[in-house]
Amino acid sequence: MADTEQITTGATMPPLATGRFGLSESAATRITAMLAGEVDDSFFRVAVNGGGCSGFQYEFSIDTKRQDDDLSFTSHGVEVVIDEMSLELVDNAELDYVQDLMGSYFAVQNPNATASCGCGTSFSV
Repeated sequence: MADTEQITTGATMPPLATGRFGLSESAATRITAMLAGEVDDSFFRVAVNGGGCSGFQYEFSIDTKRQDDDLSFTSHGVEVVIDEMSLELVDNAELDYVQDLMGSYFAVQNPNATASCGCGTSFSV
């Protein structure tokens, strides 16, 4: 797993003892580039929603509004925000940014996934 430096919680959340989410250096570099043109209080959000061919799908977005159940992770100097329910499904996962012949994309190495679709955007637990 990538070097996870800090975990902080939203205003009403108690600290989460086991939850961790890491970034590879390539993911941190890409997120930094994505945030460069955004407003100062922007951050990268990771969420898990129902859907996709395997039951759950990852969602990545740039956001400016924090929720009470958000957890903040800093890895390689980049902040990632994940809501508590999504974290249960990606606990101890690592986000990577891949560039290959198929294109450029974020890929999640998720130890909780028992199956995933061929494109890697959907998974089941």
